[in-house]
Parts: sequence; structure tokens; C-alpha cells
Amino acid sequence: MKKSKIKTVFMCQNCGHESAKWLGKCPGCSKWNTFVEEKQAAGTSSSSATRQLTGFSSGTFALNDVSVKSFVRVKTNIKEFDNMIGGGIVPGSLTLLGGAPGIGKSTLMLQISSALAKNGTVLYISGEESLSQIKSRAERLKVNKDGIFLASETNLENIIDAVNKIEPPFLIIDSIQTIYHPELSGAPGSVGQVRECAAELLRIAKSKHITVFLLGHVTKDGDLAGPRILEHIVDTVLYFENEKQQIYRILRAYKNRFGPTSEIGIFEMKGEGLEEVKNPSFIFIGERASGVAGNIVTSCMEGTRPILLEIQSLVSRTNFGLPRRMVTGYDLNRVIIIIAVLEKRIGLPLENQDVFINIAGGIRVKETASDLAIACAIASANSNFVCPEKTVVFGEVGLAGEVRAVSQIRERLAEAEKLGFQKALIPESNFKKLEYKGNIDVAGVNSVQAALARIRNK
Repeated sequence: MKKSKIKTVFMCQNCGHESAKWLGKCPGCSKWNTFVEEKQAAGTSSSSATRQLTGFSSGTFALNDVSVKSFVRVKTNIKEFDNMIGGGIVPGSLTLLGGAPGIGKSTLMLQISSALAKNGTVLYISGEESLSQIKSRAERLKVNKDGIFLASETNLENIIDAVNKIEPPFLIIDSIQTIYHPELSGAPGSVGQVRECAAELLRIAKSKHITVFLLGHVTKDGDLAGPRILEHIVDTVLYFENEKQQIYRILRAYKNRFGPTSEIGIFEMKGEGLEEVKNPSFIFIGERASGVAGNIVTSCMEGTRPILLEIQSLVSRTNFGLPRRMVTGYDLNRVIIIIAVLEKRIGLPLENQDVFINIAGGIRVKETASDLAIACAIASANSNFVCPEKTVVFGEVGLAGEVRAVSQIRERLAEAEKLGFQKALIPESNFKKLEYKGNIDVAGVNSVQAALARIRNK
């Protein structure tokens, strides 16, 4: 029998671009040092397998004839998770869960498996741990073991055989980088292997109506490992935002075909697993330092949920020719704009001052409603006056120093009043249309200068 000739190619591990020789910079995605040598049989392409293990074709139907009875979400009874993905898991969906090593991906999936096992069989495939190791974690987490089947396997053909034998409604793959397609020559975790294995699991999910969860590794830059097409193949991409050193884990949906991407889930890592944080505002401002300049509280929206956050600022004289601007949890460019507004419109001497901004608790704020609070915190730290402890501040800051309107004022004020805040500074345009009837004292401001005047006078 004539053996197929083996040839060597170089493939970008970020986008899958293929080259006959090694390149320092990928012409497809412009990333550096991403090409890895891979071997494959001559006459074949590493981008596709020689045959499909699972065929999938729905046929053609009129839209009026398509039934949606099977589109009933399955709840895990982990409220933080259910709310984040839109109310529950959609049957037949493909979900990718990523995060730093040790942050709790496997722990969360075992807890979800325990909840899903009440609705049907769960097949948990691990390519990283033995069966006894998984059983040991399950006992520590005190999960419900009934209805959960385990397999330590990396061969995709064997995984499909197990799926055909057990026919589970829920399938978990831990992790996609350890699974390999036997008809591809690349090593597990390579671009071709990850792409083909994910595509095959997608066909399984859609053809057999099985809900599939894929756990994914991350690169040193924090991105999901494997080709970018992996994120396009799946229905939902979930990602643990913060590092494993922090007690609180923030889970965010970066892509969701069946729900919002603005919601987050907040968990606390304990010895018994991940526990839901039911009142995140209290957690994030519970250890707030009192009587210290540069600290103020703002209210931001994460989807439909208002969260109170502590803005911390430190301003000190620079020892270098170029002052530093260091920001954690907020957009650096946005903070630089706010500093420029304070220098030009208010006259604060920040050109020779280092400015440090931190959002306490490790959460990353994506909306601009915290601009006014950051401006007040910087002014407080620079002038060394203490902001009032029972006042919450929010509003967007424009280049002219004006304070612009933000959305969902009632929800923000209700959350602040619930946690004992007595006063609130909001944009003047929001104040004129305010319908909130609570007990909190609300004042409207139209400029950063007016807000600072009220903060100083308390």
C-alpha cells in the first residue's frame, strides 16, 4: 500500500492562515509570532477533514410551518447564570466558556451539570482529568451525582460513539483544546483540530438537538485560544473577566444569539464551589474607606441591573518628565479626556501630576455614566477634600465640561436609596424629567464645575 507523502506547512494559531514557510507577522490577522509548524498528508488541507462524522441538514420548510415548541429554555436554578444568558439554556445550543486557568470553569460546569441532571442525562467529557479526579471534585462540591455520566476521552470518534450510545440531552466538553479529530494530522489544540472539532460538535448539537458546552483555554493575552472562527461557530461565548486571585468571579456574555450580552453574573469562590452574589452593590462598596480624599460612589448599569461602585483616585506629583495615567476597570482614553476637561475647563493643575484611577472590586465599567464620578474623584484627590459618603454621582462628561444625560435613572436611584444613600447628583436634563418618588435627595447639575461646587459644599 502506497503511503501518502507528508508535507510541512506553517499555520497561524490565531486566524488559521496557512503558509509554506515561517513568517514573523501573519498577513491575515497582523499578529506576531503566531505561526507554528504542522505536518499533513500531501493533497489534503488541514482546514478540512476527509469526511464528516455527522451529517446535518434540516431540509426546506416554509416559515409558517416551523414549530418553536422545542424552544423552551431549561433553567439551572443558578439565578446569576440564568439571568446572564437570557433566562435559561436553549436546547440544541452550543456554548463556549472561557477564562484564565484555575478561575472556576470546571467547577461552574459541574455545578450546572448537577442542576441539568434533573432535566435529563448529562455526559461530561474531560480530556484533562481522570474519572477519579472529577469524582473527587464532585464530592467536594456536593453535586447531585444522579444522571451524570463521565468519560475521560480526547478522540472525537469515541466521543461521538458515547453520544450515540447514551443519547444525552446535555454534553460538556472539558476542554475543546484537548480534543482531536483522528483524520487530521495536527496536534490537539492546533488551529485545524480546534476548528474541525468545534464544527463537528456544532453538527451534533443541531442534528441531535443536544445542548453542548465547550470549555476553552485562553492565551497569555487573555484571548480565547484557537482560531477566531471558533467564536463565530458557537451560539454563545461566556468569559470570566477577572483573575483567579480575586475572590469574586465576574462572568460576562460576549456573544449570545438567544439573549442579551449586557448582563453579567457575579460569583464568589468558596471551598464548596462558586456561590451567587445576590447583592453585588454591597460587596463592591462594603469596604469603602471613610474620610479619605479621592473616593466617591457611582451607579452603573450592567444590563438591567444597577450596581453601585466605588471610584478611587490618587493624584501625586510626578518624578518624571511625563506624568503617568494608570487606570484599572475603566477606559484609559476616556479618563485622559476627563483629565483634559478638568485642566481646561476647571483649571486644575494636573499637567505635572500622576493620576491613578481604580474601580474597586475588579469589575470593568463599559458605560460612560461614571464620567462625572471620576472627574469628582480626581478633583477631590488633587485638592485634598473629602467627598460626602452618603452621596452617589453619575453622568456623562462632554468636552465642554457639560454633564450629559444617562439612561435608567430610576433604577440607579432606587439601588442607591436601598443601600442607605441620602443624596444623588445627576445630569440636569435627567432631573427635569425625573419621575422617581423615593426619599433620596436628588440634585441636577449641568456642568462639572457645578457638580464640584455641590460636592465641596456637601
